[in-house]
Amino acid sequence: MKISIITVCYNSEKYIRSTIESVLNQTYENIEYIVIDGCSKDGTVAITKEYEPKFNGRMKWISESDKGIYDAMNKGIKMATGDVVGILNSDDFYIENTVIKQVVDTFVQNKETQIVFGDVLFVNPDNLDKTVRYYRSKNFTPKRFRFGFMPAHPTFFTYKTNFDKIGYYKIKYTIAADFELLLRFMLLSKLKYKYIPLVFMKMRTGGISTKSYKSKIILNKEIARACKENGIKTNTFYIYSKYFIKIFEFIFRK
Repeated sequence: MKISIITVCYNSEKYIRSTIESVLNQTYENIEYIVIDGCSKDGTVAITKEYEPKFNGRMKWISESDKGIYDAMNKGIKMATGDVVGILNSDDFYIENTVIKQVVDTFVQNKETQIVFGDVLFVNPDNLDKTVRYYRSKNFTPKRFRFGFMPAHPTFFTYKTNFDKIGYYKIKYTIAADFELLLRFMLLSKLKYKYIPLVFMKMRTGGISTKSYKSKIILNKEIARACKENGIKTNTFYIYSKYFIKIFEFIFRK
């Protein structure tokens, strides 16, 4: 089974080296790594070029303008030649070198499974050993989409053919296109999924959906919009009530 991992980046020289190395160090070798750069003005492209030979032909990259992060993700998915596709953000990194092997094993051992996901540790950018939040996907069910819950998107792996059948990320969303896509895949299309009780990666805080209260307001408005467009009944109270549960991700973060 061939796995395509896609990293979207823009001016990511500060952290992208650890992202690339976490893919390069995976014990599973049948990996295609795709980097989609949005015309970075710093050293991101130079770092990408530096690592390209180390992948021995298993790395592809482009640097060109795009219509946002989700447009860039779509480009990467369309370039992918793997059976299964996953997204790795440019400031995240796999916590163990066996993560992809365990993802592959899960798909192979569960023939009807179309989606695999796990857990994420949000960490302090200046201290990677300091966990700020433990994002557990264990208790997720598709019924919880109406409350604004979703499995950890950075751990989401699915067959490429599902994008061709069900559709790609909708670029009209600025923050919640991942929520909307997972809703379509898991709730509307009812693709069978498997949760792996494993921390896939460490994710530095400060990303687009977590950097400010304004971002959270935009996120929740887009979650409501995604539910409405897909015929899922919800309301503002339901969506904001999720924070009463999410607080435990900060309290029990070890």
